[in-house]
Amino acid sequence: MQRGKGMKFVEDSRIPAERKPNIPKDYSEYPGKTEAFWPNFLLREWMIGAVFLVGYLCLTVAHPSPLERVADPTDSGYIPLPDWYFLFLYQLLKYEFAAGPYTVIGAVVMPGIAFGALLLAPWLDRGVERRPFKRPIASGLMMLGVISVIFLTWESVDEHDWEAAAQQGEIVDDIEVDEESEAFEIYLNQQSCIGCHGGDMLGGAAGPSVFASEYTAEEVKDIIENGLGDMPPGQFDGTDEELETLAEFIANDGQDPNGDGGDDE
Repeated sequence: MQRGKGMKFVEDSRIPAERKPNIPKDYSEYPGKTEAFWPNFLLREWMIGAVFLVGYLCLTVAHPSPLERVADPTDSGYIPLPDWYFLFLYQLLKYEFAAGPYTVIGAVVMPGIAFGALLLAPWLDRGVERRPFKRPIASGLMMLGVISVIFLTWESVDEHDWEAAAQQGEIVDDIEVDEESEAFEIYLNQQSCIGCHGGDMLGGAAGPSVFASEYTAEEVKDIIENGLGDMPPGQFDGTDEELETLAEFIANDGQDPNGDGGDDE
């Protein structure tokens, strides 16, 4: 017999020369360790998803989203507040280096770099190590990002004027002001009042509606004379009789207390 005839030489005699296709074994050969995708696995995932969906729907019914008054695009004094997951970006835009002429940096450049780096992380860091202390750069940047988001969110919540926000967003009943009354004419002659509370007395850029609180006529008169909060005193330019008439008008929610439209004669 010729030498080598009928023999096959390989580098390792334990490896067969014939290559078999890389086909995984059937799941039936691993009882208890795997299962069919359809219907076993998929049906189980659907059941779990349905439980979470029903729970979420129950939560939305029990705690509906809070609603505010109808948006007024002319109200420049409104203090906006985004949803909680955007609070860190909202706070970032308050800083000098990310606001004013640098708004593009705070609104586009910085978030773009952060989210772009997160998107490209699998290509930028191709290390095989999975332990955080073995990848100090990636772990450090991730911790820096998490700490920054938490800090900015906390700062936004802490600095926000929640009391003012609740008042400005409070839903109030529509008030029909009697514009034919004598008191309304008195109000229109007070330019300092109109500048804050608007020409219809329902609020403007710097002040709320004069009917927003349940004050008595005497309390309204005292506020007009002595001021309250950001409202300075001594802004009324009229007689004592006119002040009394205006105070009663405001306390009566924009209606002439005499019901005669101001025609007393």
